[in-house]
Formats: sequence, structure tokens, C-alpha cells
Amino acid sequence: MIDDINGDLDALISELNASGGTTRGTEPVLRVEPLPAEVVRRRGSDLLLIAGSAPGIRIDGAIVRLERAVLDGFDIEEGVVPLLPPHAKRQFQEHGITDASLRLPELGRFRVNLHRERGRAAAAIRVLPARVPKLAELGLPPEVEALSALARGLVLIGGATGTGKTTTMAALVDAVNERDARHIITVEDPIEYEHLHGRSMIEQVEIGPDAPDFPTALRSAVRQAPDVLVIGEMRDHESMRIALAAAETGHLVFSSLHTTDIASSIARICDSFPNERQNTIRQELALALSAVVTQTLIPKIGGGRVPAIELLRVSYGARQHIRKNTLQHLHQEMSLTRRLGSLTIEDALARLVKAGLISHADAVVRAGHPEELESILRGSSAIGRWRPGGNSWTFGPLRPSLR
Repeated sequence: MIDDINGDLDALISELNASGGTTRGTEPVLRVEPLPAEVVRRRGSDLLLIAGSAPGIRIDGAIVRLERAVLDGFDIEEGVVPLLPPHAKRQFQEHGITDASLRLPELGRFRVNLHRERGRAAAAIRVLPARVPKLAELGLPPEVEALSALARGLVLIGGATGTGKTTTMAALVDAVNERDARHIITVEDPIEYEHLHGRSMIEQVEIGPDAPDFPTALRSAVRQAPDVLVIGEMRDHESMRIALAAAETGHLVFSSLHTTDIASSIARICDSFPNERQNTIRQELALALSAVVTQTLIPKIGGGRVPAIELLRVSYGARQHIRKNTLQHLHQEMSLTRRLGSLTIEDALARLVKAGLISHADAVVRAGHPEELESILRGSSAIGRWRPGGNSWTFGPLRPSLR
């Protein structure tokens, strides 16, 4: 009898060791701890853990399911919660949702969003690069790099989730840090890129361990004599109000928004305030705004993705349209102010097509004005081209190409 029990126990231990599980009553708990290493090995960007599904990895924008057992909410919670810092554990226990950054030995840093859906735990885990990338490495046009040299004003960086907004903003901060002796303060939830002190001195404030919320952190930051203020994301009208005030009083302010184009970025800020305040906010925004960028990632010929951006350098005409709420005219303003550094999405798409980086079909789908894109592609243009094998744009007439 004893021998039979010992034999059954040995068999169970062998089975669990083979599957990498622990026990939950009589059922094995599937381990999620090894999965971040799998994402890194496959050069993925995100790990998705959803109850009722096998784990998924985002690779070049597409979700690839791992050939592993289906997870349940208990598996996910038991695997992820122990990895979280104390403040994130408390937040998840109290509110059922939390964001945090964490460092896993020999793998690097990750951003974790642990939440509940249909009453079960789920998680999205993003790989954070080990170092801040240079602007040239991101394939961004020189018009973007020029934003790092601004002395003051508000710079908005918009785009959908996962389009590289935070990466672009970090690269701009790094450019300031390398070139200028300034005091930079970032306020993030959580911290994604860790900056080293260069010519500038940098403070990075994380919501949770360092400050309770964005408004509290920002009110404190503006009293610390910053030259550059970086807001990970403006989520409420109080944060937006402080950002506007800082930009108006001589600070350079970078912030990101979840938006799809230039007009929606500006409208998002104005619409966040009560109706009776929106006219006043438009006046303040028109004065404070220096530039607006929105970006997207497009499948690259041969694999990977490449960024396409539109950029508005705010001048007199754009300020008037913001004040009057005639945002539909901002695309025309981008065309009129190319010499100041503005760039339409059609300009950017044409450059990428002419450089052979993206297909003509992908460009047309993403163009807000397809006829304008076709006109640029058909004729000679001085909008610039990518230098093959290089990390910079060259300028001059372009030969028509519809590769």
C-alpha cells in the first residue's frame, strides 16, 4: 500500500517537473515565469496572457500563439503577481488593475499591465529595450530631430498603442541630454526607458513608488526648476492644464497622446475640459504649442516595421485655426509650412515608397489624401529621400518610383 502511494507520488512529481507546473489542489498550475525569456528569444515586443487561450507573442505587429497549454486566470495571477513591486501588488489587490516596470535577471526590463477581464486575471507584458535608441536608428526623418533643439513650448507625440510614441519621445530626450546642459524631469507610469546623466541632469519620477498621481508629480516638478519636462501620457485635464502652463512659462514640454492624426491630438486636449472652458483652453493651447507629431508603423518590405510620421510645426496660421477650432485646415497648414519643418503623412509615405522600404499598396491605405500621395510619387519633389545603407535623409529632386 505504502509502495503504491509512493509510486503515485513519484509519478505526479515527475509529471509536474516535466510540465514546469505546481499544484492547485489536484490540478497543475502552468508556470508563466519562463515566457518573458521566450519573447526575448523570438525578438517579440509583447507577451499577452489571457485566460482561455495559449500565451501569445507580438512579433512585427502580428500575434503568434505559443504551442503551450491554455492558461486560466489563476495561472496568470499566480505567475505575474509575485514579480510585481509592492506598490503594484497593492494596487492590483485594491483596484484589480495595475501598471509597473520590473527587471528580470539576465533578461532585462519589462512593462507589465495586470488587469481583470470577465473576472479573471490577464496581463500584457512589453519588452523594454536595454538602452535608449538614437533618433537615426529609428528611421525617423530629420524634421523630428529638430524638435529636440526647441527652447520652449509644448510638443505632442500622438499615435495608436504600440506605434513607438514612447520610444520617439525617449530618443528626443536623449538628444537633448547629449547636446545640452539642462535639467530634465520625466514623469511616467511606469518608467520605460532609463536615462543616464549626460550633459544634462535627469530625474525620472514614477507614479506609484515616487508620487501618487500625475497632477501631484507635475505640480512638484514645475517647482524644481526644470528646463525640460517629459510627461509619459496626459490622461486628465489637470495634467494637461499644468503642461500648458509650463510650456507658456518657458519650459520645453514633451508628452504623448493616444490619437490618430494631428487634428485629433489637438481636439483631444480641448475636449478634455468642460464646455465652458474650451474656448479659453484653445487660446492657451494656440500660444503654448510648438509642434505636433503623429506616427504609425508600417510593414517593411523584407520584414520588420518602419515608422511613418506627420509633423506640424505650429506657426501663425495653425495658431489661428486652433483658436477658431477649424482643425480641418491643419493638413493644408502642414503643406504650407514644409519649409519650417512640417511634414504631411503623404510626404512621409512617399519617401518610404521611393526608398523601397514599404509597398505602394500599404502607403495608399494609410494616406489621408491618396490623390496627394499619387501626385508626389508621380512628379519630382524636394521632400527628400532615404540614403540607402545610411542613417540620414538626403534632399533634392526624386525620380518617380512606384516600387
